[in-house]
Amino acid sequence: MANNIHDLTRSTDHVVIVGAGLAGLFCALKLAPRPVTLISAAPLGQGASSAWAQGGIAAAMAEGDSPEAHAADTVAVGGGLVNEAVALGIAREAGPRIYDLLAYGVPFDRDLEGRLAMGREAAHSARRIVHVRGDGAGAAIIAALSEAVRRTPSIRIIEGLAAEALLTEDGAVTGLQLRDADNPTARPILLASGAIVLATGGLGHLYAVTTNPREAGGSGLAIAARAGAVIADPEFVQFHPTAIMAGRDPAPLATEALRGEGATLINGRGERFMTARHPLAELAPRDIVARGVFAEIAAGRGAFLDARQALGARFAQRFPTVHASCIAAGIDPVSQAIPIAPAAHYHMGGVAVDARGRSSIDGLWAAGKVSCTGAHGANRLASNSLLEAVVYAARIAEDIAGCAVPSLARLPDALVTSHGAAPDAAAVKRLRTMMSARVGVIRDDDGLTDAVRSFAALEREAASIALRNMAAAALLVTAAAWIRRESRGAHFRLDHPAELPALAQRTMTTLAAMREAADGLADRSTPRIAQPLMA
Repeated sequence: MANNIHDLTRSTDHVVIVGAGLAGLFCALKLAPRPVTLISAAPLGQGASSAWAQGGIAAAMAEGDSPEAHAADTVAVGGGLVNEAVALGIAREAGPRIYDLLAYGVPFDRDLEGRLAMGREAAHSARRIVHVRGDGAGAAIIAALSEAVRRTPSIRIIEGLAAEALLTEDGAVTGLQLRDADNPTARPILLASGAIVLATGGLGHLYAVTTNPREAGGSGLAIAARAGAVIADPEFVQFHPTAIMAGRDPAPLATEALRGEGATLINGRGERFMTARHPLAELAPRDIVARGVFAEIAAGRGAFLDARQALGARFAQRFPTVHASCIAAGIDPVSQAIPIAPAAHYHMGGVAVDARGRSSIDGLWAAGKVSCTGAHGANRLASNSLLEAVVYAARIAEDIAGCAVPSLARLPDALVTSHGAAPDAAAVKRLRTMMSARVGVIRDDDGLTDAVRSFAALEREAASIALRNMAAAALLVTAAAWIRRESRGAHFRLDHPAELPALAQRTMTTLAAMREAADGLADRSTPRIAQPLMA
């Protein structure tokens, strides 16, 4: 049942789930019939990055494939940082989670014999991606789960509220501070709860060029970090190599499945450029393809996705979402190559969680893009993110079912801040521009230093809590990138281009440690590096 924000219970024994993307919706359904309060800043079914996913879900369910092969592919592209046990566990749970989604009404594509149709995407050794209408998996999954949630009486839906702070006491969650998502000056609302699941999505919209919706501004990462949660691998941001350059924010995506069907990458001269960069050419890992595309653009040759031979007149039928985006931008992909550029797409880092989805703060779980399970390492394998989201959402629901969750009878003692303020639009634009220019596909010491200083100052001084949260998330990514003086996976440093075996360790850090690193950059004549914890 949906609630108006004015009817919000101020103290609840419900499990509170923040975020209504794939992880949040799936977790709520898996918790039924246990009472759940699901908080969504946008109307249900909108504002979730999951809904934009054009690829699909990786699942080793075809004859001749195996979870072990799937996990091996995941490890191979992860830059030496993948937790192999986590990757194998997720791969082994893929089948049951796909059948769950089918039961919730997700219409996965099937072949002529009625079996699930399996596609292939970059760096997978087999065809193991389940799709919906070629490029519509995300939207179809979110639509089906949203409808299932609305039909479930144990789930209370509250739309239009954004979480801006996590409240804790003695290392355990006590509640959330919420505010009207469309009115940053509205009076904040406190909700006391001893069991909170963060499913707030990623941070791609911190970048000026991104495939992520506006809601993906790193708020969940920031509120957990500001409450003291351990953050894992924040420096690793994956850039999708084929965002369509159509002058839109966010940029529409040309799914990787196009290249799986034979589309090629060419420059303005009509030359394929990935064949000289990697044996898998267009199907190389995303970080390599993104750098190849970036290099062609930087050299002034431009970059284009050419599906004219591979698909031609079949384009609209096979990939209707991409076709519609191209036509809206004045591009006919049947007869024209599509102009592309790398765009911030997925954050491998996030709130550090264990195998049950538990964070370092008692009573706080995290799932989906806001979390970091160790499955992706330094570089995510295509279509693993939706799988990870449903696997961990189910694990969290099972873990909560076996926990004695405290019932908080009183509200937390104090607001984090009682004053609301609209984020300064010019400051937001500067932050996003700096993230793309200094913390993007190619990074170096000077650019990262400038960005660390800027974001640290903004986090200290911003009047708007929303802007402060954006700055905190940006600082976590940037300071960790400055500290990691090597290139690994999606993290590429022009001044440190080699991968160093001694640094083949995951980053485990806190916002306090990243602030300390920023303080050490205040005077570059006597730099003082605050090393994060490593695991």
